Amino acid sequence: MTEAKYIINNSEITAVDNATVEWVDDTFFYIFFLGQKYHGEILAANLEENTLTIKINQRTFEVKRKGALDDLIKKMGLDQKKVKKMHQLESPMPGRVISFAVEVGQEVEVGSPLLTLEAMKMENVIKADGVGTVKGLAVNNGDVVDKGQVIIEFE
Repeated sequence: MTEAKYIINNSEITAVDNATVEWVDDTFFYIFFLGQKYHGEILAANLEENTLTIKINQRTFEVKRKGALDDLIKKMGLDQKKVKKMHQLESPMPGRVISFAVEVGQEVEVGSPLLTLEAMKMENVIKADGVGTVKGLAVNNGDVVDKGQVIIEFE
């Protein structure tokens, strides 16, 4: 009996040879298990992380096949995602700086709000796409900035 280890919704599962899969096309499939037929669909595939998001009978699951090297990679700490270190934030569009959500010396994480920029009568919250410590604010509240202009510098 062949066993394969999978991680489904963050729980480790050991699969055995009593289920079969029949592919309809590259997205849709059927699973036959213990006399039951289940409808399946691949919603998303992330090849870098070896994961699939699938829907089976209207329930969504995150599936990752656990390989032989996964435990070693985790033990070595190499399973952590790479995070971009920010050096500076440039304005993504022309507009007016309404307010800053950070101050000099503050550490930011991915997704942290940095500032609010008004452009075309809409307020846009600009968030960090990496990590860093605010070194300086290159403009002031109320300043008009051009696309690509440096707004915040990071250490």
